[in-house]
Amino acid sequence: MKKLIIILIALFSIYLVYNTNEKQETVKIPDSAIRFRVLANSNSPRDQKIKEDVRDKMQNELYTLLKNAKDINEARVLINDKMDYFDEVVKSSLEEVGYSYTIDYGMHEFPEKTYKGITYDAGEYESLLVTLGEGKGDNWWCVLFPPLCLLEAEETTDTTEIEYKSFIKEIIEKYF
Repeated sequence: MKKLIIILIALFSIYLVYNTNEKQETVKIPDSAIRFRVLANSNSPRDQKIKEDVRDKMQNELYTLLKNAKDINEARVLINDKMDYFDEVVKSSLEEVGYSYTIDYGMHEFPEKTYKGITYDAGEYESLLVTLGEGKGDNWWCVLFPPLCLLEAEETTDTTEIEYKSFIKEIIEKYF
């Protein structure tokens, strides 16, 4: 009987852990935020790589520009003042690629996105948008101000992450 109770408690604990990990929180980006978004030309591996290259170059420039911005109004002024410069950054990133692009700062539609268990609402958001070519590929975006994605650009490039797994959870998922 004790063994049965222990097994039931263990299974219930695993069930709780599994369901806690599956829950998603819905978040609305506040109106006092600015997003940065890059739309790829297409979903081909080549176009997705180009999107990532443009993203990386722009993130570095944006981090340098906005790291000391004290409020959203200061961030807006800094971005608007550097739009010609950002245009040159994107243009130089695409020199060898051979397709067009647009760069725009204003209000843009965003789809719903789930990232690390958090669902961000779809809607119209203030953003710096770079559209590569036809802009029909997967997009990448982050919160530019407050500088959430810029903090990621500042972090180390070591991407090794430890993932903890439950042997019992894997067995239950495999057979049930």
